[in-house]
Amino acid sequence: MPQEFDSIEMQKEVDTKNVPFWFSSRLGLAIIGFFGTLILYSLRINLSVAMVCMVNHTGIAIMREGMPISLNATIPYNISNMNVNATEAPWMSEDSKRCSGMNVNGSSTEDGAFLWDKTSQGILLGSFFWGYLITQLPGGILATKFGAKRTIGLFMLAASIATLLMPIGAKTHHIFLLVLRIICGLGSGVYFPAFHLLWASWAPPAERSNLLGFTYSGAQIGNIITLPLAGFLCKYGFDGGWPSIFYVLGTASTIWCILWLCLVSDSPMEHPRISEIEKKYIVTSLKGQMDTHRSEKLDVPVKAILTSMPVWAIVVANICSDWGAYTFLTQIPSYMNDVLKFDIAVNGMLSAVPYIGFFLVVVICGPISDLLKKHHLMYTTNARKLFNSIASFMPAILIIVVGFIDCTNASLAVAMLSIGVACCGAFFSGYVINPVDIGPRYSGIIFGISNTLASATGFAAPYMVGVLTGDKSRESWQIVFYITAAIFAAGAIFFIIFASGDVQPWAYTTDYTIDVSLPEITPGKTTNIQNGGASHEPSASDKLMADQNMQNVELA
Repeated sequence: MPQEFDSIEMQKEVDTKNVPFWFSSRLGLAIIGFFGTLILYSLRINLSVAMVCMVNHTGIAIMREGMPISLNATIPYNISNMNVNATEAPWMSEDSKRCSGMNVNGSSTEDGAFLWDKTSQGILLGSFFWGYLITQLPGGILATKFGAKRTIGLFMLAASIATLLMPIGAKTHHIFLLVLRIICGLGSGVYFPAFHLLWASWAPPAERSNLLGFTYSGAQIGNIITLPLAGFLCKYGFDGGWPSIFYVLGTASTIWCILWLCLVSDSPMEHPRISEIEKKYIVTSLKGQMDTHRSEKLDVPVKAILTSMPVWAIVVANICSDWGAYTFLTQIPSYMNDVLKFDIAVNGMLSAVPYIGFFLVVVICGPISDLLKKHHLMYTTNARKLFNSIASFMPAILIIVVGFIDCTNASLAVAMLSIGVACCGAFFSGYVINPVDIGPRYSGIIFGISNTLASATGFAAPYMVGVLTGDKSRESWQIVFYITAAIFAAGAIFFIIFASGDVQPWAYTTDYTIDVSLPEITPGKTTNIQNGGASHEPSASDKLMADQNMQNVELA
């Protein structure tokens, strides 16, 4: 059993110059979390690329012209086998004829086996989020009660097994594949709510943006690796190409789950390898925000949370950003195939380009946000609003521009799309980290509520795209981009009005003590945390005043 700090030892001087970072346990957690987030997104988006080479696009186009073909048929329709010139294909739009993959001899990239129309594809792509939505709130609750380590490890293992079974599911029946995607979503849905709670016990406030930003930037590396890898495996992989995508990623995910369950601890107090000075530094820096040990019973101020406008600012920002993010994440390969007419291998590589920029923005914005607060250039509230606005308005403007670019300027379209998606990385220094600011000990539950509602966009957005882009024309994709831009802007405006970066009155622990002379602990500074005055149980106004004084104090 881990040894608890008593209240006297908690008040000893902490020389933060001696607190390790580069070889610390909290950095180790960030690194394994980085790879976990990478795996999470690889499981989420693998079907987006696989779908392009699984589907028989020629057969679907002919079916749209009135030929009766069963949805589950695997007839090898392929324009390359039909000796058809682009100008003679009545089922193709003008954009498709002008920039099709065919040359004058009628050659084309190879079609897949499954006759799933655009609406069915949208449902299959969105089915992951049906399960993902269901486990968002339970994920935060389970992590609070049983610990984030077991919650994340076991649920992600279930998602890994479902991924390994997907080739069998697709070949059996599209409903079987649908069910497996839902199970994968169920397993993945606990990840972020549980990890938010884990970081609330591990991340000192002065390092919060850095640690969380690095951990969650694994999502973009997951996109960067998975999209081109899936495109390569589609064309050159084993077992017919596309099945190898699920086998490779499912195996990698299973290995990560085993490492996670062996190496991670729910708090510094339970970690067997953490140094005493790092443990003391983390626990002291979180005094009044988190309990020093996990309790089986947590009194959640449900009414206060549900009536808090800062909470709803997070919810609305999450919903609006996820609409755009899932539109990009699940549909970029389809857009590049439908409008820009890229070959599947090139498609996978170019689909990853926007997420290289996304990763760089996430990594850059975290330290900038921390520096702005550390040097008192900007309060937490204003920093969160600034980065959230950058992440919303820039993509909204750029995707409208993309809608006016056709396949003759494909490079410009990829550039604009890449910049727009990259700017979304600033969300990780905006609303994403905000639950830990306003309610650290309830951050898993807050994010669970937020992501539960936002996850509905994961199946709504792909379905909408499928319905609107059945003809694969640039004009239909313009409508998709207009809707997405409007939603981005609406979320940003709501967050600007109602968001906060301060710990809310309902989020303080019952053992919170006031010492308005207590400065914020910052790496590199020596801080005396001995209490020179009397402690007392504060009122809500005392807590808010103390929090404000702690933000304004000048570091020696």
